[in-house]
Amino acid sequence: MEKREFVASLVAGGCAGMCADLTLFPLDTIKTRLQSQQGFHKAGGFRGIYAGVPSAAVGSFPNAAAFFVTYEYTKSLLGISAAFAAPHAAPVSHMLAASLGEIVACLIRVPTEVVKQRTQASPSSTTYNMLLATLKEEGVRGLYRGYGSTVLREIPFSLVQFPLWEYLKVLKSSLSKLVKKKKITKNNF
Repeated sequence: MEKREFVASLVAGGCAGMCADLTLFPLDTIKTRLQSQQGFHKAGGFRGIYAGVPSAAVGSFPNAAAFFVTYEYTKSLLGISAAFAAPHAAPVSHMLAASLGEIVACLIRVPTEVVKQRTQASPSSTTYNMLLATLKEEGVRGLYRGYGSTVLREIPFSLVQFPLWEYLKVLKSSLSKLVKKKKITKNNF
């Protein structure tokens, strides 16, 4: 992977992830409060719907950037390019690259999710206080509570999403070339 590709994956992935996470944050807060043991209204209801957003904002960019850098780097190590030498092997390679991307990204995602969700369920607390409380009560291991289940949840999604994404990119490229070729042929007559 060239430096330019690395930087592009880092910045584009990070920005995309941050935009998606911050846009959907209020819905995530509502979901977390609906799932809360204390119930939706006691967890804050619709008040403080942005409780925990600092944790999401801090973790979102590096989480998505880590995923896409790992994904693209793994693809480059496996020798995957837009023009596949062995098309039948490409989906498996994309699955492997996406799985590794999720494993790495979850190292960042899970601690920020733990703090974010705890803050969402307890809107009277700040993100920083929730981080300190988690570290004091559970140590660093507390920040990684649910790491395994999160990875197991994310990988199946990525196993489908990224090979499909890569296939659609190749299909679009092929169709664009075909359309361009037909326009050139049509204009010659």
